[in-house]
Amino acid sequence: MKKNKDISLDVTTEQLKDELKREKYKSRYLKIFRSTIAALIVTAAAAALVATLILPVLQIYGASMTPTLYEGDIVVSVKTANFDYGDIFCFYYANKILVKRIIGKPLDTVELDDSGNVYVNGKLLDEPYIKEKSLGECDIEFPCQVPEGSYFVMGDHRDTSLDSRNSEIGCVSQDEIVGKIIFTVWPLNHFGVVN
Repeated sequence: MKKNKDISLDVTTEQLKDELKREKYKSRYLKIFRSTIAALIVTAAAAALVATLILPVLQIYGASMTPTLYEGDIVVSVKTANFDYGDIFCFYYANKILVKRIIGKPLDTVELDDSGNVYVNGKLLDEPYIKEKSLGECDIEFPCQVPEGSYFVMGDHRDTSLDSRNSEIGCVSQDEIVGKIIFTVWPLNHFGVVN
């Protein structure tokens, strides 16, 4: 004997319309969600490329650049090949990135006296960015001629800075340079162009 089951479908046209609206909304929501996620991923990738290749962002460690830059400052640098006296740049040294100021350009002659006065090509350097002159950790002989394609660099806190005055670092080659520091973005009380 066969059992016959009656299935009754009591679905109204309004319920079908409501269900269709919910499905369309769900589909539209998923499309918007996917496109938003894709846009965020593309934006993050573009920002990472810009931050790595064009405008590297760095955090300052140590006190060798005080009073210009302080430990913890977050700075933006720009990739460039044009540097001038007094510019602050960052460069690779022993798997670290150091930040120093350009004192001597290629083929310049740099001298320091025992009081910490700096002479470039025989002229006393005006250095309003330092608080105190110091010979610091110096183990090179002066006068020092800067090699072609290199820069003589020093930190602004002359007493503690490890820089071109020390033979361990010496003059910085053009191919070691990451970029020129252009401004500080954090903390806000240090926000602005770096001089």
